[in-house]
Amino acid sequence: MLSTLVRRTLLCRTQFQVTSPRTFSANQKTTGSFLQTLKNVGVSSLRRTTTAAKASADVAAIQLLQPSQRLVGFWLLGCAGLTAGMVALGGITRLTESGLSMTNWDLIKGMKPPSTKTDWEKEFLTYQQYPEFKYKNQDITLEEFKWIWRMEYTHRMFGRLIGVAYLAPAAFFWAKGYITRRTKIRVVVLGGLLLTQGLYGWYMVKSGLEEKPDSYDIPRVSHYRLATHLSLAFLFYSGLLWTGLTHVLNFQNIERTPAVRRLRRFAHTSKGLVFVTAVSGAFVAGLDAGLVYNSYPKFADRWIPSDLLAMEPKWRNWFDNPTAVQFAHRLFGEISFCTVMAMWVMNRKVTLPMRTRMALNAVALAICAQVGLGITALLLFVPTWCAALHQSGALVTLSTSFWLTHELRRMPKI
Repeated sequence: MLSTLVRRTLLCRTQFQVTSPRTFSANQKTTGSFLQTLKNVGVSSLRRTTTAAKASADVAAIQLLQPSQRLVGFWLLGCAGLTAGMVALGGITRLTESGLSMTNWDLIKGMKPPSTKTDWEKEFLTYQQYPEFKYKNQDITLEEFKWIWRMEYTHRMFGRLIGVAYLAPAAFFWAKGYITRRTKIRVVVLGGLLLTQGLYGWYMVKSGLEEKPDSYDIPRVSHYRLATHLSLAFLFYSGLLWTGLTHVLNFQNIERTPAVRRLRRFAHTSKGLVFVTAVSGAFVAGLDAGLVYNSYPKFADRWIPSDLLAMEPKWRNWFDNPTAVQFAHRLFGEISFCTVMAMWVMNRKVTLPMRTRMALNAVALAICAQVGLGITALLLFVPTWCAALHQSGALVTLSTSFWLTHELRRMPKI
C-alpha cells in the first residue's frame, strides 16, 4: 500500500509541472490529500506495529517469569490448603464445644501447653471462673477438660503455623524479586486479612467469656462474630486460591460466544450465592439453629414455620431467631442448588476446553454432595461428623466455583 501511494504521489508531481495554474491548484489539493493519506497510513501502521511489539514483549516477559511465578503459585496454593484444614479444624472445635476452654490469649506464652499436673490444675481453676463452667460444665472432670483444651490449643497453633507458612516465604520471594508488582498488592492485602483473622478470632472467643446477666441462653460466642470470623477465613482462602491458580495454570483463551458469556454470568452468580449460603450457615451454627426443625422439606408439618417472624422488630428475626435463620439458610441453599444445576444443564453441549468442562462438572457434583450432607445433618439432629463434613463441603463447593470462574476469566495480569 505504501509503495502504491508513493508512485501515485510522484505521478501527480510530474503532472503539476505541465498543467495550467488552475489545474495546478486543483492537483495541489489532490496531492495534499495523498500526502495526508500517506501520513495516516504510516502512523496507523506504526501504532499497530508498536502495539504488537508491546504485546509480544509482555508475553515474552511472562514466559521468562514462568518458573518463579509457578513457585509463587504453589506456595499460595499450599497456604490455601492449610487454610482449608484450619476451617475444618475450627468447625470441629466449635462442634465439640471446645472453643472457650482456653481463657487467655498470648501470642508467645500461649504456645507452651501445661506440662505437669499442677499446671493443668491451675489452668482448670482458671476455666472455672468463666460462664461456660458455671452454667454448663459444672460436672466436667479434669481429664475431660484436658481434651477440649487440647482441641482449642491445636486450633490456635495451626493458625500460628499458617502465619509462619505465609509470612516467611512472602518475605523471601519479595526479596528475590519473584513477586510481580501486581501480585505484591495482593500479598499485602492477604497478609492484612491473615492478621485481622487472628485478632478477630480472639475477639470472637472473648464474647463467650463475658458475663451476661440479662441473658438466659447458654454461654457461647456471638453468632455475629462467628459469621464474621468465618467470612474472613473464606475471603483469605479465596484470595490465596485465585492468585495461586493464576500463577500455576496456563491461560485458556476461550472464544467469547454468547453461550460462553452466559456461562460466565451464571458462574459468577452461583459463586456469590454459594458464599452467601456459607455465611448464613455460620449464623445457623452460632445459634444452634440446626436443632430447631429436624425435618425436610417441610418445617414439621408446615411449609412456612409459624414462628418465622416471632421477634420484634421483624428484621431481627433473620439474624437472631433460630427458626428464621434456618429458613434463610435452607432457602439460600436451594437457590444455589437450582442455579448451579441450571447452569450445568444449559451448558452441557457448549464447546469448552477440557479443563473448563471439568470445573463445570466439579461445581455440579460439589453442590449435590453439599445439599445431601445438609439434609442428612438436619434429619440426624446434627451429629458432629456430619456437621463437620457439611462445613468442609461448603469450602469445597466455593473452591470449585472459584475454579470455574477462574477458567472463564479474561487475559490475566500477574
